[in-house]
Amino acid sequence: MLTKKQNELLTYLIKRIESDGVTPSYEEICSALLLKSKSGIHRIVKSLEERGFIERLKNKARAIAPKKYPNGQTYNNELIKFKDKFIKKTTKKNIDPINSTSVDIPLLGKIAAGTPIEAISNYNNYINIPSSFMTTGEHYALCVDGDSMIEAGIYDGDTVIINKKKDVKNGDIVVALIDQEEVTLKRFRKKGDSIALEPANKNYETHIYGPDRINIQGVLTGLLRKY
Repeated sequence: MLTKKQNELLTYLIKRIESDGVTPSYEEICSALLLKSKSGIHRIVKSLEERGFIERLKNKARAIAPKKYPNGQTYNNELIKFKDKFIKKTTKKNIDPINSTSVDIPLLGKIAAGTPIEAISNYNNYINIPSSFMTTGEHYALCVDGDSMIEAGIYDGDTVIINKKKDVKNGDIVVALIDQEEVTLKRFRKKGDSIALEPANKNYETHIYGPDRINIQGVLTGLLRKY
C-alpha cells in the first residue's frame, strides 16, 4: 500500500503524462504536492522505483514513467506510447542545414551555468536559428541560468545551441547530466577514470566525478544573445 504522498505523486505523474505526453518537472511536482524542496520528490521517486511503480528512462533528465497504477494494476505504457511521445517531441522535422538559411530546434528550458539545476524538458517550444549554427547531428537549445561560464563568453540569459553528440574531447563545453538527476553547463576534462566539470569563473570551484556519475548530453556549438 502506498503512502499518501506516493499515491499523490504517482497519480499526478500519470495525469500529466496522459495529458501532455511528457514527465512534469520536479518544480511542478513540488507545487502540485505542496512540498517545499525537490529533495522530498527525490525520496518519493526513489521509493516508488524500488517498489516497482515507476521506472527511470536512461540518459534523460527527470524522465520517469509509470509501471503501475496506485492500486497495483499494471500500467500500459503502450496505450499512450509514452516513450515514443517523449522522443518524437524532440524533433519537429528534418531540415537540411546546408540547403536552408534557418532551422527550427527544440528549446528544452533552462540549464545552470553555476550550481546544477534540473533541465526543464519542454518539447513543445521551438526556436529558429541560422543554419550556420548547425553541425552534423541533432541539436537543441537551452537558456542559461547563472554566471559560472562568463569567462568563456557565456552569460546569464544567453541561449546555447547544443549538438547531442556523445563523443567529446578535453576542453569542450558540454551539457552534463549528473547522477541522472541534475544538468549543468561546464567545460569537460577527463583524466584516467575521473571527470572534471570546470567553470569559467574564478568564483566557482571545479568538481570531480567518477565516470558512472556523468552522462554527456551534448556539446556547445553556438550561442544566441539578446541586447
